[in-house]
Amino acid sequence: MSAVCRKATLDDVEPLYQMIQGYAEKGIMLPRSRKVLERQINEFVVAESEGNVIGCGSLCQLGSDLVEIRSLGISEGHKGQGIGSMLVDRLIEEAKERELPKIMALTYEVSFFLKNGFSIVEKEIFPEKVWTDCIHCSKQHACDEIAVLKKLN
Repeated sequence: MSAVCRKATLDDVEPLYQMIQGYAEKGIMLPRSRKVLERQINEFVVAESEGNVIGCGSLCQLGSDLVEIRSLGISEGHKGQGIGSMLVDRLIEEAKERELPKIMALTYEVSFFLKNGFSIVEKEIFPEKVWTDCIHCSKQHACDEIAVLKKLN
């Protein structure tokens, strides 16, 4: 089985919604409505195999020099095959094209991001994230996600 990474299209909204919803129900990803996905579709990339979306990820610009990886997920049965790293590589390429020097994520999968060249950092160095998203999160005062950062050259 081989997968290709590509920009998401409006045809991908439903599989994106289903994948993200599955993670959200486990409490490990913020939910996204279909409407939000439609509005933000240009920020998403997908991994596709045999015509099926098997992975996704998006970028959200948080400041003039910072972008965040969001909604990074792989469907069951396709984990551990390098698809997540392929998606992260594609998102890093997009950040570089935008000439953004830093890319971050909040994650429970720290070892995955370390393997992909990120370093663990304190969440507090990202006030852009705190004021954009964290203030609306139910885990705001007890966040258990780990912040990771990669500087792009």
